[in-house]
Amino acid sequence: MRYFAGARAAAGVADESVELSGDEATVASAIEFLRARHGDRLGRVLPACSFLLDGVAVRNHDTPVSAGAQLDVLPPFAGG
Repeated sequence: MRYFAGARAAAGVADESVELSGDEATVASAIEFLRARHGDRLGRVLPACSFLLDGVAVRNHDTPVSAGAQLDVLPPFAGG
């Protein structure tokens, strides 16, 4: 997992390795794992986030996550 901007602040780390249980690991199960691990602070940020799985935008949270995959957590960005 890699966290960016407000997600990094809410998680308290820039990145971490996690192991999802079961053969049916998905982006949704990863989100629930993060919510349980980091609590309400990250839990409030996650619904607004976008996710990249190995560099590809994920729209369907039922997308499988394989062992060794990189999941990026991207909150909305402001800038110009």
